[in-house]
Amino acid sequence: MSFDPDLALARARSICLALPETDERLSHGSPGFFITKGKFFAYVWNNHHDDGIMACHVKTSGREEQAMLVEMDPDFYFVPPYLGPSGWIGMRLDRDDTDWDRVADRIAISWQLIAPKRLLEAYRA
Repeated sequence: MSFDPDLALARARSICLALPETDERLSHGSPGFFITKGKFFAYVWNNHHDDGIMACHVKTSGREEQAMLVEMDPDFYFVPPYLGPSGWIGMRLDRDDTDWDRVADRIAISWQLIAPKRLLEAYRA
């Protein structure tokens, strides 16, 4: 099966929008996902500045976690431009063997990093 960017975006969108009180809006021409009236927790970029990559960018707990993830799997994780210096991590979606469970887990972690306490309590319940 060959890579389909529309399908990859649809899958990432579905994962993001399944989280409580999540909305989507374009940010610099790319889909961004955020907690309603809150901060962004994920972006999906496709061929951003002609880099040839489709990826989902999510928050990490910081630069140490970011470095650990890249070291653990440099074919999947990378430090994205612009967002990377703030501790965000990129996950490649443009592979035929994308592990969507891993993508979903990282998106959920990113959401949890910015969610207000009341949402975290409801999410964990």
